[in-house]
Amino acid sequence: MPIHIDDMVQDAARSLRAALGPGRTAYHVAATQFAFLSPPEPERDAYLALLGSMLATAQNASVVRFAMTPAIGVTPVILGEADPRDVLRTAYSAAQDARASENAVSLYSPDEDRVHGRRFTLLNDFGAALDQPGQLRLVFQPRVDVASGQCVGAEALLRWKHPRLGEVSPGEFIPIIEQTSLAKPTTAWVLDTAMRQLAAWRKEGLDLQLSINVSAANLEESDFAGRVQLYLLKHRLRPDAIELEVTESAVMENGGRAMTQLRELKAAGVPLAIDDFGTGYSSLAYLQRLPARVVKIDQSFILHLAEEEREQALVRSMITLSHDLGYRVVAEGVESAAAATMLAGMGCEEAQGYHFARSMEAEDFRQWLVASRSLPLRTATASDAAAGGHPGPSRVQRDPGLSFRKAALAGSGHRSTRPGGTLG
Repeated sequence: MPIHIDDMVQDAARSLRAALGPGRTAYHVAATQFAFLSPPEPERDAYLALLGSMLATAQNASVVRFAMTPAIGVTPVILGEADPRDVLRTAYSAAQDARASENAVSLYSPDEDRVHGRRFTLLNDFGAALDQPGQLRLVFQPRVDVASGQCVGAEALLRWKHPRLGEVSPGEFIPIIEQTSLAKPTTAWVLDTAMRQLAAWRKEGLDLQLSINVSAANLEESDFAGRVQLYLLKHRLRPDAIELEVTESAVMENGGRAMTQLRELKAAGVPLAIDDFGTGYSSLAYLQRLPARVVKIDQSFILHLAEEEREQALVRSMITLSHDLGYRVVAEGVESAAAATMLAGMGCEEAQGYHFARSMEAEDFRQWLVASRSLPLRTATASDAAAGGHPGPSRVQRDPGLSFRKAALAGSGHRSTRPGGTLG
């Protein structure tokens, strides 16, 4: 029987309540984080040891036992004088030190605080970024048909410009978000923003499919598929106007709940893709069961494809296996013409990467699409409005002499390779 994060948090709360005893309170401050006041020394050490042992093994309502590895950070507090934000920051720093050193308990250290302080700042400030316009934005990286060089879509990628720290690498902030309760509202922001932009492009006659990353936390939500459909209705888009990307590990870790949401999305007509293929569990049983029809080979297998024969054999096998199971294949991180040519010869259908284009701001991407003339252009008609705003059959105007391989590249300067994490 699978165990889910919500179950573990509830059981941790019960264990904390029992360990703290009457008159003491634990505060749920983040997805898997609690704050509480412990007694002073010398009682503190025995108290925390008892607390750690109670958290190490818990039993949920289904009488399923599971192991937890608590990391307890301790910071001194002078009641009435301490700034609550500083207390939480220093306790968080100590807890991160405990986790890194595999100790159950760690006392606050100013030296370690310098290491973990930035992480806490990002975690603390990201919630405000969701509510304040201008900090978060999406950039867009083209997905290209390998054989023809024609653009067939784009992937929406999340970026954050912190008001004090400047541009924060998505490889730094996305893993932090995914470990907290911020993952769900972040995906909601990305879905709404991406679909709004896609609807605007389609009104201009630019037909393309937009890929959007989904976090593991979303697959735990019983109403996630329904909320995706509400966003589609809000922006008057067909279900196949978007493609949702999920990682292998996100599906494996969330078991039946994830499969239920994915099946509901498929039944609603929303295309699904397996992201970062090859880096997770790669279970053949799951590949057979997943209601996706696209796999995206992770960039780590593609970056040195042209130079490494072993990588070539591995990627060729991945493509063959995917095709045998009925999947289309997208290669990420294509940075050379040689790699693109090899992928075309192996039968890979689509690719994205620096060889084709950088990730671009929305307006730069729109201008690039128009200038390249390699996307089907559609003129909106009354029949579109009659269909509830969903675009009808495309009135295609192609210029066969131009493709994305020949178009001048413009953009934000970001390299095409995607950072880790599933939200962007």
